[in-house]
Amino acid sequence: MQLGTRWAAGSDAPASVPAALLPAIGEVEARFASAAEPVEAHWTLTWLEGRPIAELDAGWEVLLTASGEVIARPFED
Repeated sequence: MQLGTRWAAGSDAPASVPAALLPAIGEVEARFASAAEPVEAHWTLTWLEGRPIAELDAGWEVLLTASGEVIARPFED
């Protein structure tokens, strides 16, 4: 795994975050923005087998599959 970068949710994603992930990251953040109490969280971008994974420490991940599909989902234990 290659370490990427970290940034605060709600702020602009760094240029190193692949453009394909940005819409899904925005959708996840919108879920938290509409919550009654704001959530302070951070994203961490890592690379696994050459594919990006953005993990929100509030319990979500956005990833690019081998087939090129972008998936946003709650963390799996």
